[in-house]
Amino acid sequence: MQSVATSRNAHLIQFLQNELDIPPAAINVAMRHYEQDPGPLPMVLWQYGLVSLDQLEQIYDWLEVA
Repeated sequence: MQSVATSRNAHLIQFLQNELDIPPAAINVAMRHYEQDPGPLPMVLWQYGLVSLDQLEQIYDWLEVA
């Protein structure tokens, strides 16, 4: 059974790929760092330069209504 966090991350990953066109390779890098040092996935993406500040704001806007 999937946890709520895992399900939410799966939906977030779909959003990242479909709406923001984040390459799967960038998401994989972020997920590796996320597994080693769990924190908010959007922040991991931003800290490693995988999304811009504008994209980060879009992600958090999406998370508010998701």
